[in-house]
Amino acid sequence: MLLRADPAAGALRALPAGERAPLAWCFAYFFCLLCGYYILRPLRDEMGIQGGVQALPWVFTATLLAMLAAVPLFGWASARLPRRRLLPAVYGFFLVNLLAFFAVFRAGVEPEWAARAFFVWVSVYNLFVVSVFWSFMVDLFDREQAKRLFGFIAAGGSAGALIGPALTAFLARPLGTVNLLLVSAAFLALATLCIFRLLAWSEGRPGGQGPASEASLGGGAWGGVREVAGSPYLLGIAAYMVLYTVLSTFLYFQQARLVADAGLTSEVRTSLFASMDLAVNLLALAGQTFVTAQLIRRWGVAIVLALVPALTFVGFGVLALFPVLAVAVGFQVLRRAADFALARPARELLYTVVDREAKYKAKNFIDTVVYRSGDAVGGWAFAGLKALGMGLAGIAWIALPLAALWMALSVALGRRQALRVRQESSHAERRN
Repeated sequence: MLLRADPAAGALRALPAGERAPLAWCFAYFFCLLCGYYILRPLRDEMGIQGGVQALPWVFTATLLAMLAAVPLFGWASARLPRRRLLPAVYGFFLVNLLAFFAVFRAGVEPEWAARAFFVWVSVYNLFVVSVFWSFMVDLFDREQAKRLFGFIAAGGSAGALIGPALTAFLARPLGTVNLLLVSAAFLALATLCIFRLLAWSEGRPGGQGPASEASLGGGAWGGVREVAGSPYLLGIAAYMVLYTVLSTFLYFQQARLVADAGLTSEVRTSLFASMDLAVNLLALAGQTFVTAQLIRRWGVAIVLALVPALTFVGFGVLALFPVLAVAVGFQVLRRAADFALARPARELLYTVVDREAKYKAKNFIDTVVYRSGDAVGGWAFAGLKALGMGLAGIAWIALPLAALWMALSVALGRRQALRVRQESSHAERRN
């Protein structure tokens, strides 16, 4: 019997020797980041259900307000700190926050308000740290490297997202829920160590960007807003993010309603959420390891970016016909897995054709404020449609044209990215 070679292992062996060490550190960085986050995620989702589904629009609005406060602080810091100081400072700040929540929960101070604050904080934390991670990645690697490496790097995150819930299930009883915050903090500290290793590699690599890449970005606290407002390309990415988050929120609220109406116990709900995370991350890891890089190389960014909107269109169509919990859960699992495996790496490639300030400031603004604005808009739109007497099936029908618009925008953005690549290559050839 003939054995077939592992395509992922073959692709890794084909990488230039100089890319293997940084790839391993990037994989470990994203692994630690998402492992730590997924230790916190089940607790956050259960707190959201316990607080009442009807209160979720207010919680999402509070998260948006927290983002609006955080983004100018990040813009101020990035304008003044070089990359080697900015990145550890961001992660150190969140590490201190996490330890502070541990102290508050251990002391039993205002449990109800502490729980709400924790829900909002986790919702801010996960977007910020992941956004900064991908900003660093698109700054470290050029476009050709990104096409080869981003699928494997994303797989590190999916591996961490698998181990995180498993650690939560294994350690929750012997350690207690509150003590899991310390485990999450340890993974965040390890992620920071990976940053230092990658910075050292970037500064020492032959042909690297040198001191220019380590200079502060300059500009003002709201530089990201100005970058987005002045660029039709970045405005298109922002519109893509709004459509993504509005539709994600519609599905999240439909799932929450169906879960709440199912009469499940808190333990069963938590188990359901953990099982969904497990399924999502298994599928995403398989896709990132074996499929992502090949699809991006063969089909291009435009088509890969449009796959999740197409799946969303089909999923909401099925949910409109069969508005039941099993369909919502299956749709959510497939959509999130496809987003992690395909849309996220393809979306990050959109930023490989913008300047460094846009990679950090504009990208962070889109990944945080624009993202949470879409959440808030989607949440209040869902609440308004429910108040008008519309059921879950009717809301699913309304989502269909939004998904179609999202798909068309994805294709347009992918084509615009490819055009920018060709223009840059043409300018480089003329200079040479």
